[in-house]
Amino acid sequence: MDIILLIKSLAALSGALGILVLLYFYFSDAKKPRKRNTAKKPLHIREVKPDFEMLLKVIKDKKATTEELNEAVNLLLKYYEKIPQKLGMRAHPEFEKYSELILRICHHPNVTKDIILKLDKELHRHNPAYALELDDSLTKGLDTRGF
Repeated sequence: MDIILLIKSLAALSGALGILVLLYFYFSDAKKPRKRNTAKKPLHIREVKPDFEMLLKVIKDKKATTEELNEAVNLLLKYYEKIPQKLGMRAHPEFEKYSELILRICHHPNVTKDIILKLDKELHRHNPAYALELDDSLTKGLDTRGF
């Protein structure tokens, strides 16, 4: 009778041990984070048409990375590439925003020459009437870099 009780106790203990081992593997696998196949979005302004001021705010941020600056310039060129038409010989008041944009992008510490050239080239291509004003803004912006 003692042997039967001993065998039953060992069977119960091995069954309990098996259940504990299964629970350990189940919960240790559940703790591991699952990898998602979604791409990381650098900026949260991609879903809707961004506001000009929001994009200018990204450019004004001195901590913005080169990738963020490049994306902001791409969005600016996509949605705001056309400056309103001149008022006779005077520039449209909206041009002041673009002038500030060029000055800020030139003065940013993380900007590259490719970003500046792309912005200048595309603005010239879409706004030939503002060629002199754009050149003046670019010259002033590059002068502020202080090389």
